[in-house]
Amino acid sequence: MTGPTDLPTLPGTPFAGLLDDARALQDRTVALRRAVHRHPEQGLHLPRTQAAIREALDGLPLEITEGKATTSLTAVLRGARPGPAVLLRGDMDALPLTEETGLDFASEDPESMHACGHDTHVAMLASAARLLAERRDRLAGSVVFMFQPGEEGHHGARFMIHEGVLDAAGTRVERAFGVHILANAPSGLLQLRPGPLMASADSFHVRVTGKGGHGSAPQHTIDPVPAAAAMVGALHTMISRRVSVFDPAVLSVTRIQAGTTSNIIPETAELEGTIRTLSEQTRALVRAELPKVCEQVGAAYGCRVVADVEPGYPVTVNDDRIAAEVLRLGAEVLGPDNVELLADPLMGAEDFSYVLQRVPGAYAFLGACPPGVDPAEAAANHSNRVLFDENAMPHGVAMLAAFALDALRQGPVRDGRPSSR
Repeated sequence: MTGPTDLPTLPGTPFAGLLDDARALQDRTVALRRAVHRHPEQGLHLPRTQAAIREALDGLPLEITEGKATTSLTAVLRGARPGPAVLLRGDMDALPLTEETGLDFASEDPESMHACGHDTHVAMLASAARLLAERRDRLAGSVVFMFQPGEEGHHGARFMIHEGVLDAAGTRVERAFGVHILANAPSGLLQLRPGPLMASADSFHVRVTGKGGHGSAPQHTIDPVPAAAAMVGALHTMISRRVSVFDPAVLSVTRIQAGTTSNIIPETAELEGTIRTLSEQTRALVRAELPKVCEQVGAAYGCRVVADVEPGYPVTVNDDRIAAEVLRLGAEVLGPDNVELLADPLMGAEDFSYVLQRVPGAYAFLGACPPGVDPAEAAANHSNRVLFDENAMPHGVAMLAAFALDALRQGPVRDGRPSSR
């Protein structure tokens, strides 16, 4: 793998010129990315980001609607002929970090930063809309562009689904695609796999209540601290003994809190942590077992226990057939050296999973490690020092457009199989 500009689209293919046209839009793509990066917004309400997207889409033949519960934006492009609808998605929100990249266009908000690359997602999706608008005559169907707020833990995709994004074209979306940029992969490299791509993410909180007292007389107390400590080991044992190694789960206790000073046995102790799984079956098992383990360990120490599991994002599962199609498309559009079949899923989570629960589709990663940096040593997504190589963005633009062009020269999906027109 030697970089994002090595292998142009082969002449004579259905996508000839697509990557070159994506590169021709690079000034627009970069300008939108930097404008959004400079003014990041968090959560579900991103009015400035929404306005920047509307401005970038101005003049294109799109039907634009804005969300009611959030500042989402949905744009529909109608092709020259009737047909099915496909969805392309880009998320919009930033993270609560103070940026320390030194970029000329660094965040002007000391409490927010686009450290996960959603600014690039917005820009790539807007430029893909422009490429596809120029090719309306090739489309037999509609493209739904899903500009989504609130991915970083706020379930923004679910809000948009509830407000009808999957039916925005007047017919149910039949396949969906999204791209996520990564700082720790070679620039321009498209990576994905069929089946589970990213984990579910649930969080848990355990409150252990005993009876406080003087640290010199534990016999007169019910100490919640050893009970909480025993729960950590018991939870880890539960994972290794109740969960199959072939359908794994990760459970991490990430916070333990108890007490106020050295000579007081506290009345309460608290545990918090995260659960990651790669199937909904294992997810359900762990969510059911965790409270039982904590309550029974607490009972052995004479403590009362309240254990809550807060549901997070589901497992992100790529449709096998569509993932294979994206790999083929990537080789055709970007060149075979710029496509990689991932061996293993990532244990991070993603709320595009809500879309893929309802619509067959695929999610892919796009490498954007800065030039001259070893991907293994690069600051990662969610770091306040993360940098993304903007030269990778035409690859994302071209792949988003290629997915729609490919899907809409075929008929509707039937039993997971696209029928030829």
